[in-house]
Amino acid sequence: MKRFVLFLITICAFSALTPLNAKKKQVKQQSDREYWCEQAWKMAQPVLENMAKGELQKNMQTEFSPSFDNRNRKVVYMETFGRLMAGIAPWLALPDDETPEGKQRKQLREWALASYKNSVDPESPDYLVWGASGQNLVDAAYIAESFIRAYDALWVPLDQVTKERYIKEFKMLRKYEPPYTNWFLFSSTIESFIAKAAGLKEYDDFRVMMPIRKTEEWYVGDGWYADGPVFAFDYYSSYVFHAMYLETLKNMIDAKQNGTRLEYQKYYDRALKRAQKFAIILERFISPEGTFPVIGRSTPYRMAALQPLALMAWYQKLPKDLSNGQVRAALTQVMHRMYDHQQNYNEGGFLTIGFCGHQPETADWYTNNGSLYMTSLSLMPLGLPADHDFWTCKAQPWTQVKAWNGQPFPKDHRWGDDIQTKDKW
Repeated sequence: MKRFVLFLITICAFSALTPLNAKKKQVKQQSDREYWCEQAWKMAQPVLENMAKGELQKNMQTEFSPSFDNRNRKVVYMETFGRLMAGIAPWLALPDDETPEGKQRKQLREWALASYKNSVDPESPDYLVWGASGQNLVDAAYIAESFIRAYDALWVPLDQVTKERYIKEFKMLRKYEPPYTNWFLFSSTIESFIAKAAGLKEYDDFRVMMPIRKTEEWYVGDGWYADGPVFAFDYYSSYVFHAMYLETLKNMIDAKQNGTRLEYQKYYDRALKRAQKFAIILERFISPEGTFPVIGRSTPYRMAALQPLALMAWYQKLPKDLSNGQVRAALTQVMHRMYDHQQNYNEGGFLTIGFCGHQPETADWYTNNGSLYMTSLSLMPLGLPADHDFWTCKAQPWTQVKAWNGQPFPKDHRWGDDIQTKDKW
């Protein structure tokens, strides 16, 4: 046990764990939550403060892949805003308080609400290019996802004109045919949100039903989805499938859609169990040093690879094999490893292209530095209040720490669905 304590002291120098020989009068260490909030503020402040003033497109220091294609480069701004908001929405949904965190959170929410308005106001310099290319379908889905994740805090307060503009812009994206891949879920996320926010008469049922059918066909087992008909060993189960599939199904439940062949609750319950299994896999990917495998395309999305683990923590649905203490400690260590010493931000305070630092060669042909704000998806547990057990419990060793230090750890076996779904007629 002493060996484990010494190990954690070494690798978690910035964590909430206190060394055994610490002096009583030492300076108070930054808590894990304070560190997470610091990262969220650093990521969000340059984007939202500028966009609230209508100055994001004027001031953002942009960067594009060396092989970037010929699409309209202004998509960078929608990618930046939508992906950032999808990650920090749960945090901004917390009630106001007078703590330093609460004041920052309130400020970001005020900027965000102004930014939402500007993004659909044709008179604003920060009106987004909603109809410029099929890429807009992707990032409109992340904007819709941010509304889903903080409906009462970010959607309800918008004025009626702004809400109507969003529904109109979302509907106009129906002109884009999604590729036969994870893109189907961008359509379903948008359309299911329309069903929830504007009513069942307003959404396109086919654009929800088809992605559900295809997602089921593309499930390959043990928590993994294929990105289309052919399986690829990458993180698209993390970036898109688990979260947007759950959210599509939950929107249909919330919209009280009972007139289709599908039993949405059963589909949701099964998808949740798959996400829990995948969370177990992702936690096991995190090494004792706080690294995880760099695989597949879109690696500059950084910690978005761990989205399902963060999502299950925020949902308070972590499987029994994973404790709050070990998940928080693991994710915190990854953040330290990724953000503390590398050049992840440019001079203007915006993310740079890379995985851990500035690595332009990691970019794919569709990558710009707005794409990278998907890393915010790992911050969703900030949506749990500061007094929640996720934040107050002691840090615990995660699976690889136990395994590589001679400690007992749970075995892992193949998991299969135990919920069957049949069409209602």
